[in-house]
Amino acid sequence: MQWKGRRASGNVEDRRGRSGGGGGLKIGGGLGVVGIVIAIVIMLLGGNPSSILNGITSTETQTQTQGTYQGTAQEEELADFVSVVLADTEDVWGKIFAENGQTYRNPTLVLFSGSVQSACGTASSAVGPFYCPGDEKLYIDLSFYDELKQQFNAPGDFAMAYVIAHEVGHHVQNLLGTSGKVDRLRQTLSKTEYNKYSVRLELQADYYAGVWAHYEQGQNLLDQGDLDEALRAASAVGDDSIQMQAQGYVVPDSFTHGTSEQRKSWFYKGFQSGTIQGGDTFGGSL
Repeated sequence: MQWKGRRASGNVEDRRGRSGGGGGLKIGGGLGVVGIVIAIVIMLLGGNPSSILNGITSTETQTQTQGTYQGTAQEEELADFVSVVLADTEDVWGKIFAENGQTYRNPTLVLFSGSVQSACGTASSAVGPFYCPGDEKLYIDLSFYDELKQQFNAPGDFAMAYVIAHEVGHHVQNLLGTSGKVDRLRQTLSKTEYNKYSVRLELQADYYAGVWAHYEQGQNLLDQGDLDEALRAASAVGDDSIQMQAQGYVVPDSFTHGTSEQRKSWFYKGFQSGTIQGGDTFGGSL
């Protein structure tokens, strides 16, 4: 991706070197290694944390303390990169909203290390990047870039750009009221039935990420292989792929983000379409 020397967003909050406090999060009273991996499956790449932070309690009172943080040269370059990606999403979604008679409100991207406090609760970097509708902020520990390369075999700067664009997709859903409608269903549906709506919400965020990539290509900002990087990343974080890696089998009723093929497919649909109207993941088969 052609990004160096281009506009960086002013909506980046750097909290690296701070601590969310104490022992961070305790999930389900102690899950063990496999349980933690499954929890990551549920929470990976965002979604509405209000629907995934239920049952998670802090092990102690959380406080934020300022620490001394020195990032590596690679990490500082990555921080610059995600800031440029965020700026591009601001331009693209500002234009799309204006064309549809609406006003886009820019989200804030929070960089953190270790753990972080958000309006949705306290989270450790193990949960992966996420979006919190309560404060309209995206949260990411830049170490996730290495996780994409090493654990998910999805290297490349545009794989990371896809991650940012996906979380911004959740912000778009929040502004349009979609995520709120889905979240309210949690009160009336069984967990299995609600998971089906969660999958559709996540696939729509993938579609919106593809819409953003469509505009990047239109400005000749993509390098050869960038699209493949994003598609590889989308496929790598499918529920079936992660569950198979974590436990050797898949449980479709527990899917919350969609299969590898679904995630890749909906991202590519957005990339081809470039319109917000084509992203109705709730209206038919996936």
